Amino acid sequence: MNPFWLSKVLTHFIRLASMIKSDYKTKNARQDIFSSSRKRSSRPVVIMAIIAILMISWGLWSTFSQPDSESTTEVITDDSKSIDLDMNALDSQSEPEIDENGEVDSRQELQLDFQHQGRSKSKDSNLDAKKKSSTNTKISKKSERSNASNRSHASDISRYNWKKTKIRSGDSMARIFKRNGFSPTDLHSIISIGESTKILKKIKPGKHLEYSTDSEGKLEAVRYAIDRLKTVTIVKSINKDKSQWQAELDTKTVELRTANARGTIKSSLFLAGKNAGLTDAMVMELAGIFGWDIDFILDIRENDQFTVIYEEKFVNGEKIGNGNILAAEFINQDKSYKAVRYTSKSGRSEYFTPNGFSMRKAFLRAPVDFSYISSSFNPRRFHPILKRVKAHNGVDYRAPKGTPVKAAGDGKVLTSAYSRYNGHHVFIQHGQKFVTKYLHFTKRKVRRGQKVKQGQIIGYVGATGLAEAPHLHYEFLVNGVHRNPRTIKLPDAKPINKKEKQSFLNATRALVKQLDTQSLIYSDDFNTAE
Repeated sequence: MNPFWLSKVLTHFIRLASMIKSDYKTKNARQDIFSSSRKRSSRPVVIMAIIAILMISWGLWSTFSQPDSESTTEVITDDSKSIDLDMNALDSQSEPEIDENGEVDSRQELQLDFQHQGRSKSKDSNLDAKKKSSTNTKISKKSERSNASNRSHASDISRYNWKKTKIRSGDSMARIFKRNGFSPTDLHSIISIGESTKILKKIKPGKHLEYSTDSEGKLEAVRYAIDRLKTVTIVKSINKDKSQWQAELDTKTVELRTANARGTIKSSLFLAGKNAGLTDAMVMELAGIFGWDIDFILDIRENDQFTVIYEEKFVNGEKIGNGNILAAEFINQDKSYKAVRYTSKSGRSEYFTPNGFSMRKAFLRAPVDFSYISSSFNPRRFHPILKRVKAHNGVDYRAPKGTPVKAAGDGKVLTSAYSRYNGHHVFIQHGQKFVTKYLHFTKRKVRRGQKVKQGQIIGYVGATGLAEAPHLHYEFLVNGVHRNPRTIKLPDAKPINKKEKQSFLNATRALVKQLDTQSLIYSDDFNTAE
């Protein structure tokens, strides 16, 4: 014990003993008590005296057992060394975290200050200076390592050792992760990144999921090809000693090239298109372009010809599919029809004649994809069920039950109901002049008063009402008078906007010229072959 503190303790015990003795004398003077009582009252004094003697003995022993001045100096020196060692150990065990700006977190600085309190102030000031210098150096090095790690994880995708696993029927990301021993926590972090990784909830059987693991077998990257153009890559980056998953959506650049195809119909349009190198989808698109002028079920003849200029899609020099039809010509029964594709300033793409008139008419020639016509327009037809002559004021298109029926043009539903003879039926008003009627639906899709657009599904083919088999009975009225839907001249849709007419001519001139050239070459080859 330090002699200074020993003297303080002895002083306090002497004062306490004097106070007890004084109090004892005062009580004896005021009270007349027995000797036995006085003996009991003297016990505290004796106890305090014994405690004082013990404390003095222990203090003297501690004082004389201290080493000499040289030993004391050596001990202090050793303590300073031990302080250095302790601080170095502290550095290695709890290195301060660094924020995005490379600075030490203020809470950790405060914690370090508290840990260093209680040491010699004169020596601690030097040690603190050394500590700050050391810490700043470590922060700088750690920041460099962190930035380099982020760059490595985020950009150097080629460094990963990718492995493939095939997605099985009924598989989900959870099953694949479990099968390969990956952490569910990593999966949750990946799915929670955002829109770019939500596609992983809808992985498709037969495709492949790629992944990469580190030297410890832990997942560090995942890659999934959404389609032939888009691939999402998710990698784990290390920042502030913490792992974080980052996703990147890679979209390949598509190169568009122009190609052309020519064909002559011998048996069917689809076969002729296939021989010319067109896909079934492109043949359907071709029929859709000219569908307002040509009935591809009834009007097609042998030796009808077509020329198509279309886009081909390439990625890294490899063809991945076809694009839009840019221009086309169809010669039906020696009559030529031409169409070019043009995108207006509003971003809407449509097909027009070379003069700027829309290929789309105000009405569809046939509102259903039918197999054949079971009954044509005939004012004096003999009714097969009523067994009497009754005007057939429309066309019956035979089609399988459930075939979608489309609105022939833009308009408003006048009637959507059921009756004994018409079955489920729909009537549509098109402006002030035209009305179209659709009978014998198995199910209606519109209600009275509803506005509809051309091509919108309004019901499905059926045999309700007075009908022998599933078919659509279609009527076309002009000013209240029934007209033959197959032969009436349909009104044209609005032509191209006058303000865009010159822009349209400039944009399509080259396509029209290319069409004329291809048609001329093909016509010469065809005549030579004959």
